[in-house]
Amino acid sequence: MSSLILFGSFVIFLILNTPVGIALGIASICTILYSGDLLVSYLSQSLVTATDSFPLMAIPFFILAGDLMGKGGISKRLIDVASVFVGRYTGGLAIVTIIVCMFFAAISGSGPATVAAIGGIMIPAMINKGYDKNFSSGLNATAGSIGVIIPPSIPMVMYGVSTSVSISTMFLAGFVPGALIGTILIAYSYITSKKMGYKGDQVIYSAREKWNAVYEAKWSLLVPVIILGGIYGGIFTPTEAAAVAVIYGFVVGVFVHKDLKLSELPEVIASSALTTATVMIIVGTATTFGRILTLEQIPIMIANAISSFSSNPYVVLFLINILLLFVGCFMDTTAAIIILSPILLPVALAIGVDPIHFGIIMVTNLAIGFITPPLGVNLFVACGVAKSPLEDVVKGVIPFFICMLVALALITVFPEISLTLPRLYGK
Repeated sequence: MSSLILFGSFVIFLILNTPVGIALGIASICTILYSGDLLVSYLSQSLVTATDSFPLMAIPFFILAGDLMGKGGISKRLIDVASVFVGRYTGGLAIVTIIVCMFFAAISGSGPATVAAIGGIMIPAMINKGYDKNFSSGLNATAGSIGVIIPPSIPMVMYGVSTSVSISTMFLAGFVPGALIGTILIAYSYITSKKMGYKGDQVIYSAREKWNAVYEAKWSLLVPVIILGGIYGGIFTPTEAAAVAVIYGFVVGVFVHKDLKLSELPEVIASSALTTATVMIIVGTATTFGRILTLEQIPIMIANAISSFSSNPYVVLFLINILLLFVGCFMDTTAAIIILSPILLPVALAIGVDPIHFGIIMVTNLAIGFITPPLGVNLFVACGVAKSPLEDVVKGVIPFFICMLVALALITVFPEISLTLPRLYGK
């Protein structure tokens, strides 16, 4: 009965359009009041203990760094570099969008931030060049989801904290899967552009012009080198790297590019603080929700239910993928990872799946959740940028959604995609 109250009240509050973090908290309180096994103060205690973590400090820093770099002209310079090298090919703007989203992913660590920063420039540009509006918005929404797969990644931080898996190893494992997804999206965009007649900009740039574009964007191109190079060079931890990214984004945006004005800083900081507060509330309430699940022995029941279907690793992973894709439609990525990773990881370990490989599978599934209604955050950001109704953006996303499923299948079946780099580095 407690389980029914926990899940039932959570679903009811979601239907009533209650924010996910608040819905998780109220559902937890309802269950605590019914069972009488815990005090109501348990929720407030969990809110504090769940967020009192050094690795979690990376989240507000990466959020602020992404906002500073988005406002500081970094995204525009990345677009200029990609345009010079691939803009003249068939579907050039589509290819530029995907490449820049992949690169910006290594800066912001956030899917919606990537869509806002890159889509705000590329969607209008694509539409002006004759690209279909639905195609343009769907592409940007999907490419933005790579932001949580290519490191640094906020969901990877959450997975590492929830499962005690190395965050730096998760970051390393995300490179090849992120590149694979980008390659599949580029291939589909090229084929579609060829069929629809979406030409490139027809300008052939000289070697000097290409060099000038790269030189102009050198401070932008150095961001992932500094952040990730510092982590794997043993100079600083992922959390310290996030703090370095904030300082770097501030200095480059204000004093080098001069696109970020000091007068804009309060607005940027306020926006980052609001996003951070939302994430941290979800972290605290989702942790409480997960602990109550554990007390009710629901994880064991779910694990036994999945395991009872088959002992074949591929069948079990298929069932887990279906579950995660479904959950991604309705639950925030942070909450889903905190609640489900302690439940599903033991199942994966029991069938011989590496915890790093499973983490990439989980993050990829929930990245797809960014483009699946009703919760798909990237969809709503793309709607705002393209000024299109949700149903039109969803139509544009469908073929890219299929591409993402193909990538997910490859990542699931071939663990080497995720584990080759970590093994090369002895992780």
